Amino acid sequence: MPLPPAQRGMYFEEFEIGQRVTTTPRTVNEADVVLFAGLSGDYNQIHTDAAYAASTPFGQRVAHGLCVMSIISGLITRTGVMEGTVLAFRDIAEWKFSQPVFFGDTVHAELEVVETKAYPRLGGGAVVIKINAKNHKGEVVQTGKWNVLMMNRPK
Repeated sequence: MPLPPAQRGMYFEEFEIGQRVTTTPRTVNEADVVLFAGLSGDYNQIHTDAAYAASTPFGQRVAHGLCVMSIISGLITRTGVMEGTVLAFRDIAEWKFSQPVFFGDTVHAELEVVETKAYPRLGGGAVVIKINAKNHKGEVVQTGKWNVLMMNRPK
């Protein structure tokens, strides 16, 4: 009989207000933007046309805000904090796109647990996580809150 997958994620009871986690960094490149444009259908020239983007206030192409948000989501997943213990992604609140992310910028996320609320009838509880996505210069490029439903520790 095979063993069940190893449990890496945290259970609802293990989250405490003030806990912090920092993700690994990842460089955003042209391939990310091209693939995201194809997936989303968003071929806006600010993302895909170097000549056009050079004439904008940014002076160059920028990554889609939602592409960067997706990359940040992946980096958060790679921490393992929610692996095998997340029940549902409930909402994103107060999300702001503060600075552009250019091709070649390296981003990471700093997470902080800001609220927890038990939902016994669901077998878990809500965890609100404040997220600051930063570039390699330490500038906040995106910020907001995730509300995730995490399972209780098995009895």
